[in-house]
Amino acid sequence: MSANNLPISVEQAMLEEDPNSENGGAEELLRRALLDDSSAVAVSLRVSGLPLSEALTVIFHGRRDLGTLQTYVTWGSRTAGTTVAASDLLRVPCDLDLADADDREEAERLYIEQATALRDALVGADTVLDVWREPLADLAGSGVAVDHSVQLSVRLPAPRLLPTALVATEPKLVVTPVCRARTLADGRPPMGIACAQQDLTRVYPLADDPERCVLDFLEVAAEHALALAERLDHQEASVERFLELSGDGGDG
Repeated sequence: MSANNLPISVEQAMLEEDPNSENGGAEELLRRALLDDSSAVAVSLRVSGLPLSEALTVIFHGRRDLGTLQTYVTWGSRTAGTTVAASDLLRVPCDLDLADADDREEAERLYIEQATALRDALVGADTVLDVWREPLADLAGSGVAVDHSVQLSVRLPAPRLLPTALVATEPKLVVTPVCRARTLADGRPPMGIACAQQDLTRVYPLADDPERCVLDFLEVAAEHALALAERLDHQEASVERFLELSGDGGDG
């Protein structure tokens, strides 16, 4: 079945705590809140046939006691009753908004519309990321790995859309789709492709030419590295002069 004709599957999903995770922090508190199923419901949407991720599972998780309805994406196709570790959940700030539904039938219609918008966004982002793979490998001059980790080695300027990233090993360049926070009632979320190194990030339009974007980022990265080296040299020279002054003062 093609990616443009993916079915929407509504199922119950199970979530479990990651025993290796540390306590504390807002994200940890949020993930721990998933454990109490007394007032929570998790509905999953499987998206398969993706060119790079192969399959993703969206989990819409609602809690009456906290008044929250949030969206998570995990890599792989999770069937009904599957247990998902909290460390495998990527929080995507594109949430359902069913408040305008007058009854259950209307809520179902809104759910299908909004879940379809998110599904289409995931399909589009994964397809574009796959197109980036070849020019990234050619221009970066290194191998490119596909990383499905929830946590990346770089900080991004916007939330991630899916737990899939391209990593060029030699320049340590990470490429992954990002999105803007919004409810799915507003339609398909605005998206872009983030290129990131340890201290440099840029976001390019999803429809932009991958080769042009990679060349632009590598050029900016080279200029950034040169400017950083000049600042470090300048700082080192300043420290040396300061130490000379301190030495002269001590001799007097």
